[in-house]
Amino acid sequence: MNNNDLILIGGGGHCKSVIDVAESAGYKIIGILDTFDKVGTSVLNYPIIGVDDEIAKYKDKALFLITVGQIADPSLRIKLHQKVIGVGGTLATIVASTAYVSKYATLGVGTIIMHHAMINANANIGSGCIINTFANVEHDTVIHDFCHISTGVMVNGGCVVNEGTFLGSQSVVSNGVFITNECVISAGSFVRKNITQKGIYAGNPATLKKANL
Repeated sequence: MNNNDLILIGGGGHCKSVIDVAESAGYKIIGILDTFDKVGTSVLNYPIIGVDDEIAKYKDKALFLITVGQIADPSLRIKLHQKVIGVGGTLATIVASTAYVSKYATLGVGTIIMHHAMINANANIGSGCIINTFANVEHDTVIHDFCHISTGVMVNGGCVVNEGTFLGSQSVVSNGVFITNECVISAGSFVRKNITQKGIYAGNPATLKKANL
């Protein structure tokens, strides 16, 4: 297997953005896995070659990346990530050519750092994360597994964002703030204080709009 060969899992809109990032990082995309009805079609001229139940068929031929998007619910991304691991496949960790990742930062497997994102010193990004275009994760911040830090988000220093949380576009998290797992922070919100209850938050300051039961 060539370590630059890549198979994408999920052929929707997020996949298109990932294709651009993967190309910029020097990967050779050999195909996409999606649903049966899409096999034989293509995304940005890359063929959909099979379905996710066929991951094992390709595990010795390429690396994998989950390219299903994530907003309120990370469960499908988690399921596909675990399916790759379960059959002995290898997940790629991809950094766009225009992104900056400090040599003192760490990235988990299956994470993608999109164009113009910045990951600063001693930041720790977990597995299966999306750090989207122009997002900024500052020093000493921890982003746990399967989070989506959306476009233009600012996560300041010393924050902890727990597993499966979504930070909407242009949201801001103040220094040292803790956010519990499986939260949704709506676009443009300002998180000024710790969030310890799962739910959907919005506003400036961000307040609970709907609890996750």
